[in-house]
Amino acid sequence: MSKIKVIILGASGKMGQMLIQEIISDDELVLVGAHDIKGSHAVGNDAGYFIGKETKVLIQDNIDHLLSDSDVIIDFTRPEGTMEFLKKASDQKVAYVIGTTGFNSSELDSIQQLSQHIPICMAPNMSVGINVLISLVEKAATLLPEYDFEVIEAHHKHKVDAPSGTALRLGQAAADGLNVSLEKNAIFTRYGREEKRRDNEIGFSTIRAGDIVGEHTVLIAGNGERIELTHKATSRLNFASGALKAAKFIANQKPKLFDMQEVLNLK
Repeated sequence: MSKIKVIILGASGKMGQMLIQEIISDDELVLVGAHDIKGSHAVGNDAGYFIGKETKVLIQDNIDHLLSDSDVIIDFTRPEGTMEFLKKASDQKVAYVIGTTGFNSSELDSIQQLSQHIPICMAPNMSVGINVLISLVEKAATLLPEYDFEVIEAHHKHKVDAPSGTALRLGQAAADGLNVSLEKNAIFTRYGREEKRRDNEIGFSTIRAGDIVGEHTVLIAGNGERIELTHKATSRLNFASGALKAAKFIANQKPKLFDMQEVLNLK
């Protein structure tokens, strides 16, 4: 059985290095390309340089020539970079795993359109545990429609989008279970709002501090009791492991937009 040929974008970043480390120890995958932005100090180095491993794949700032001989791109970068490479991948019929967050509505529409040409797996969080949590939140909202749902998330001080994509996905799970629109019921700040909580509000609270990898809690409060469902990431390994599961899943799929719920058979 031939190995699935993978390209990693953002190869010198923390997630990129974790992905490379996991790929080179996986019997089903092989690293064929590693990309970083122009001017990066990493360009020209072996992709495994920062983890003390030799891959014989150099980090490059132009990998267009590699696309025709790859199966899957894994991307945990920024929206502008993802959109650029996603279009190239669509032209070359290369499957795509998107771990990037912070897309605007126009970019999300473009991703949906491009999924008509190639299989794409997009999830704000590739962690197996988070995706189980998403299922639990939707189930809880179905069973507890009179309860109040709040999403609290914490990340490191360098994260630029807020709330996190994962928090928004958890909010969407609550909205789906409650059978309401998240867009109409999400509350991102209460400062200056002198009114009591409305029915079906889904509140979001954001923390940015230190080196927190990622913590998400969904607080479900009723009269006289509350439930707290919490996921704490202590390492990026869980995100990398999930991304590799996604890469293996979509490598031979037909064009469609998938999420981790499908990859993990949680739907």
